Amino acid sequence: MPLVNFSNLDFIGIKESIKDYLRANSNFTDYDFEGSNLSTIVDALAYNTYITSYNANMVTNEVFIDSATLRENVVSLARNIGYVPRSRKAACANVSFSVNVQNTTAVTVTLNAGAVLTTRSSGVNKNQNFIFSIPNDITVPVDQFGVASFSNIKVYEGTYITQTFTVDTANFNQKFVLPNAGIDTDLLSVVVKDTKDSTVSRKFALYDSLFDVTASTRSYFVQEIAQERYQLLFGDGVFGEKLENMNYIEANYIVTSGATGNNITNFTFIGNLTSNNGKTLSSGVSVVTTDLVSRGGKPIESVESVKKYAPQIYASQNRAVTAA
Repeated sequence: MPLVNFSNLDFIGIKESIKDYLRANSNFTDYDFEGSNLSTIVDALAYNTYITSYNANMVTNEVFIDSATLRENVVSLARNIGYVPRSRKAACANVSFSVNVQNTTAVTVTLNAGAVLTTRSSGVNKNQNFIFSIPNDITVPVDQFGVASFSNIKVYEGTYITQTFTVDTANFNQKFVLPNAGIDTDLLSVVVKDTKDSTVSRKFALYDSLFDVTASTRSYFVQEIAQERYQLLFGDGVFGEKLENMNYIEANYIVTSGATGNNITNFTFIGNLTSNNGKTLSSGVSVVTTDLVSRGGKPIESVESVKKYAPQIYASQNRAVTAA
């Protein structure tokens, strides 16, 4: 006798269905399923069926964005409809300081990209140290008094990291994956050289659609992959400039703790300063001041938010829509 109208998904229900099936066999009509060794076999069968049904249910749920629960699956489904979840955002502060270079022949002073300030939080996370960095070099002139002033520069909470790749066109499966989680993609900078030793670089810009992208556009795209990491995608010669063999990719970015870096005011300078003649300046930095506390740090977009907005973005598809 077959198992008909099978709809039980809980262990007890599955077990009872198996017992009913066995009782339908004349050899087990009056069998005591609870007090015999056959009970163990029935339990094993019920448990195996329960696990199988649970896994099948989970697999089915993860196929659809509205029922998926694992971030990796939700992000993958959103990617299929052209939606890139918002990355973590670094807290930002405006700071000012000056450098006295009277005893040098410097005409300009450059604050190099990377770590600039360190601080200890005075709020909830007061036992945690933070580093604030800048994603690009900043150069200012030296005034008549031999002082180089950096006024209201934006510093971002996080560690500045450089990741490099060498293009291998023979490797059809080559992927350019940034290995760190917690990247603020708004602060991502990508340049490409013909070779590793080349002195000339081409800056590529981040695009989020194919509008205005031609075969010569120096563009790249990002997509979130597993473990909240990001992959860089480059053009194919039709949409975006195609990379050649042995091209050298340099990606600079800031890995941030997000909202944890908010509400910080006291800073200590740890930046790298160089003059126009290439000399490193290690002294003469004034006290760092700031007019605003660090703010704007945000966590990566949540799974619930991705599930909510990805279908809506797909529905509009960059068309003109009303405010409603």
